Amino acid sequence: MTNNVLPTKSCEETNRFMKGLARRNPGEIEFQQAVNEFVETLMPYVLENRKYRDAQILERMTEPDRIITFRVTWEDDRGNIRANRAWRVQFNNSIGPYKGGLRFHSNVTLSVLKFLGFEQVFKNSLTGLPMGGAKGGANFNPKGKSDREVMRFCQAMMLELHRHIGEDTDVPAGDIGVGGREISYLFGQYIRLENRFAGILTGKGLTFGGSLVRTEATGYGCVYFCENMFNHIGDSLTGKICTVSGSGNVAIYTVEKANELGAKVITMSDSSGFVHDPAGIDAEKLAFIKDLKEVRRGRISEYAEHFKGVTFHANERPWSVPCDVAFPCATQNEINLDDAKVLIANGVKAVSEGANMPTELDGTHAFLKAKILYGPSKAANAGGVAVSGLELSQNALRLSWNHEEVDTKLKTIMRDIHAKCVMHGQNDDIVNYVQGSNIAGFIKVADAMLAYGVS
Repeated sequence: MTNNVLPTKSCEETNRFMKGLARRNPGEIEFQQAVNEFVETLMPYVLENRKYRDAQILERMTEPDRIITFRVTWEDDRGNIRANRAWRVQFNNSIGPYKGGLRFHSNVTLSVLKFLGFEQVFKNSLTGLPMGGAKGGANFNPKGKSDREVMRFCQAMMLELHRHIGEDTDVPAGDIGVGGREISYLFGQYIRLENRFAGILTGKGLTFGGSLVRTEATGYGCVYFCENMFNHIGDSLTGKICTVSGSGNVAIYTVEKANELGAKVITMSDSSGFVHDPAGIDAEKLAFIKDLKEVRRGRISEYAEHFKGVTFHANERPWSVPCDVAFPCATQNEINLDDAKVLIANGVKAVSEGANMPTELDGTHAFLKAKILYGPSKAANAGGVAVSGLELSQNALRLSWNHEEVDTKLKTIMRDIHAKCVMHGQNDDIVNYVQGSNIAGFIKVADAMLAYGVS
C-alpha cells in the first residue's frame, strides 16, 4: 500500500467504522467522540498490521465486556425516599482487573461512563501496571447534601456494587463528586457486607490502606508529563505563565507542582466562572483555595474578594487569558474549537490535560495542526490511576511506602509514558502525542486479546 493510498483508505475505514459504532450506540455523543479521536489516529496502524484487522480488534475493544445498571434507593434528611440510577461499565480486563473511578454528578449518563471507561483502558495500559479499564458512577449530586445523606447514599449503592467488585476483579476509585468522604463510606459498607478487609477501592484514607501522594497524583502527574514534553525539546516549565481550569484536587495539585517547578499560575475556576490573578497563585493563595473548596465548600469568586488585584469573570472559562501553558483540569469538553484558536493566537506553547477529554475533537485537531506540545488526557492525567495501582500493590504487600518513594515511582511512570508516546508519535521534528499515546496504549491490550484467542 503506497503512502498516498494509506491516508485515503484510513479515512474511508474510519468513517465506515464510526458509522457502525454510532448505529450501535445511538445518542451517546461523548462515547462516540472518544472512540473517534482514538480510531482516526490508530486506523493507519491497524491497516498496516493485518493481525489486528483480521481479528476485529477495534470492534471488540469498543464494546464493553459488560454494563451493570442498578437502582440506588436511599432516604434524605427529611425522611423522603429517593431513587437514583447507577452504573458500572467494565470495559476490558485483558491486562488486569478492571480499574477506574466512580463519578457522582447529576450529568452522569451511560455515554459519559462509557467514554471514561474506554479511555481508562488505554490510560491504564500506558502506566505499565497490570490494570484493565472500567468506570462507574451515579446521577447523584453530593453538592448541597449533608454528610448523613451522602453516607446513606453510598451505603445503599454498595449494597449492589459489592457483588461486582473485588481486588482481583474490579477495583473502583474516586472521580468527580467522589472524594475521601465518599470512598470511606463505600469502603466501610463493603467491609460490613463482606466481612473482609481487602484493597477493593483506592483513594482510601491513610489510616486504612490508602497511599501517600494519591490525592496529589493526577495533578502532579499532569505537570510531570508537561515538563517531560518541554525537556524533550530542550526547555522546561521554569518561568512559564500557566492557566489552570478547575479548583478540585486535580487543579489544586497541578498548581502546587507547577509552582514547585518554577512556573506561575494565574487562573483557576469553578462552575461559576474563573479568577485571574496576574501576580500568580502562590502557596499562600493556594492554601486559601484548598480551605475554600475542601473545607468551606465555597465559590471561587471569594478568592477575588479576598486578594487584591484579582478579577472574577462570571460564567466564563480562562482560555482567553494569554499564557504559555494551559492545564484544563475541570471536566470534559471544556475547550472548544474557538477556545483552542484563541489559545493558539495568544501564543500558547503547550497544553497538558488534567481532566478527562477536556478538549473537543475540533480543538484537538487545531492543537495538532498548530504543532504545539499537546499532552492528551489518556497520557497526561494517568498519574492518578498510576498511584491507584501503587496503592493496590501496597495493599497486597501489607505495607506503606513513604511520600518520596511514591512520588519517585510516579515521576518514573510519567517519564516512561512520555517515552512511549515519543516512540510511537515522533513525526520528523515533532511528536504527535495523541498518536503516540493511542498506539502505545493499544498495542499492549490488543496483543493480550490476540493471545486469548476468540473471546
